[in-house]
Amino acid sequence: MDFISAYTPDHLSFLLEGFWVTLKVAFFSIILSFLIGGIVGTLRYAEIPVISKVLAIMVEITRNLPLLLIIFFAYFALPEIGVKLEVSIAAIAALTVFESAMLSEIIRSGLKSIDKGQIEAARSSGLTYVQTLWNIVLPQALKRMVPPIVSQFISLLKDTSLATIIALPELMHNAQVLYAQKQSFVIPVILIIAIMYFIVNYTLSIIARRLEVKRA
Repeated sequence: MDFISAYTPDHLSFLLEGFWVTLKVAFFSIILSFLIGGIVGTLRYAEIPVISKVLAIMVEITRNLPLLLIIFFAYFALPEIGVKLEVSIAAIAALTVFESAMLSEIIRSGLKSIDKGQIEAARSSGLTYVQTLWNIVLPQALKRMVPPIVSQFISLLKDTSLATIIALPELMHNAQVLYAQKQSFVIPVILIIAIMYFIVNYTLSIIARRLEVKRA
């Protein structure tokens, strides 16, 4: 193990560049998947004829496919039909599709966990379906959704490492470039990237716990 040579300023800067790419890809994927997953989950909860069934089929197909396959499809298959995506866009697209399916189930389950008696009481008091959903169901459901949603976001951040397969210059890719230079770099490099992932994921966990306390 050669910690001194592994942790030169140039090497650390190279790893931080990769980590910045990881964070950017994760950030945009989280925002997009939350929006899309929220819409899909709500539409499925509303049980709109045909639309809900079609969305259910799409979600089940996506959830049961390996994320790696979706990344391959976004980067290698789409160009075959005339849609060529830059590597970071392909990674974001693949992660968004996969995580949207996961989040939609979390959101749908959270909405369904609210007692129907409350919904019926709200409707009988004159509130519309949308008002009931927004003012009665959603605030209570969000409190229950926070832990699994944050857990899914943590998984998403870790899943960005799979984009190494399409040569996205994220943290794991840059780590592999470094320890490929010298065998003695393997443990030092793996140790530093583990610390980077831990700091961000642990921070997300703390935020989730605080949100739970505030909503309690």
